[in-house]
Amino acid sequence: MPRHAYITTPIYYVNAEPHLGSTYTTVVADALARFYRQRGISTTFQTGTDEHGEKIAESAREAGVSPREFVDEVAAKFRSTWDSCGIQYDHFVRTSDPRHVEFVRGVLARLHAQDDIYFGSYEGLYCVGCERLYTEKELKDGLCPDHLTKPSEVSEPNYFFRMAKYQDAVRGHIEKNPGFIHPEGYRNETLAMLREDLGDLCISRPKERLSWGIELPFDAGYVTYVWFDALLNYASGPAAQGRFEEVWPATLHLIGKDILKPHAVFWPTMLLAAGYPLYERLGVGGFWSSGGHKMSKSLGNVVKPLELRDRYGMDALRYFLLRDMAFGQDADFTEEALIVRLNADLANGLGNLVSRTLAMSAKYFGSRVQARLPATDEDAALATAFAEARVELDRQIENLAFHRGLEAVWRAIDAANKYVADQAPFKLARDETQRPRVGAILHNCIESLRVAAQLVAPFLPDSADRIREALGLPADRFANLDLPWGEAFADEHLLGPSINLFPRV
Repeated sequence: MPRHAYITTPIYYVNAEPHLGSTYTTVVADALARFYRQRGISTTFQTGTDEHGEKIAESAREAGVSPREFVDEVAAKFRSTWDSCGIQYDHFVRTSDPRHVEFVRGVLARLHAQDDIYFGSYEGLYCVGCERLYTEKELKDGLCPDHLTKPSEVSEPNYFFRMAKYQDAVRGHIEKNPGFIHPEGYRNETLAMLREDLGDLCISRPKERLSWGIELPFDAGYVTYVWFDALLNYASGPAAQGRFEEVWPATLHLIGKDILKPHAVFWPTMLLAAGYPLYERLGVGGFWSSGGHKMSKSLGNVVKPLELRDRYGMDALRYFLLRDMAFGQDADFTEEALIVRLNADLANGLGNLVSRTLAMSAKYFGSRVQARLPATDEDAALATAFAEARVELDRQIENLAFHRGLEAVWRAIDAANKYVADQAPFKLARDETQRPRVGAILHNCIESLRVAAQLVAPFLPDSADRIREALGLPADRFANLDLPWGEAFADEHLLGPSINLFPRV
């Protein structure tokens, strides 16, 4: 486990509102931040919005407002969406924020002074949607691979960053550090890029063509290329809070695979040139499609996170996103699949264990926890199942394998439901002489609820808190992951009434 964790999402481009893809990455970051905090690790979680560039200026024109008005409105939507979804970020960075602008201009001035920025001219194939140049080889049938539009041929004088100067150093670092980019397939893809002649990076746009951007400190006739501006948010955010030395480079950047090159190639070369250590890790996620098709407004298949939250609850959406996508791979979203997960895993699995345990405790013992007896083999096996789930969860989350980690926890939850069925306290309760054993069985079930709630808390925070309240545990006691099995509840501890945690759909 790291000593400190600095977790970032991409800063989301404000030419569109939050969608399932941005929600997924933000939920992953939030779950990781909660996971590390739960384990006592100092954690900083930053998200935000990318607010400069041609696409923004174009979207503002189409909306009939100024770029500033446009970005203020959409940035507010991102922030309110994450707040409504219960995302617990520490800092929300905006690239139009004066502190970020000042930081970017400072880096540009430093690189220019050390001759890592020079004036030249470029010509090539430019995609406005990506705001970057493409080579013929990178195109798909002559079209931008992401937007499927034909790039424009562009030729103009501009400033360049000597990216090629640092290319070999970045490649060497990735070769020596296998965990620098995860999953491994994206590491291999990055190394393939770095074995080719990348050339230098154009980092400006003339103001006569684009005025909405950060003005270069050494030439007022140009603004900064959006990627050179945006990537610096990961450093400008903590720097603005006076925490850069504290959090850097203990960094895990979480991104989508479409922005691999800027984060795995541009950003490390920029860091080396600016004299900063490289970040520790880059986690590259796949794409969500909808009904087998890429989500787009024109197809009408864009999935809105707040609508799903309102229909099924945020924890159900979080669980589905983390459980149904293997991080780094693509996945397809259907509402039917979400309902299947909700009914099978949440309602029939965790929800059933909660409701039946609390209901039997109320029925047989007035919701009072009974004394434990010397453990039978079955009792010990149940405790072992949850202990093993904790170990496996920690191992899988370190590998960003959220689906495997949750799978391990649900094996223990299934074991607890099987324990109830096999031990059959509802049958034993008919025999008055078996009451102590019934109480002991339910005590073990209550312990199962406590540990299950602790393990799922980073991923299903609202549900974990409802279970904690039903168990009558104070927050500080619930936070103790190392509390031994059987020592959380005193005899006659009062539980709350049964709850329907996940109503079936």
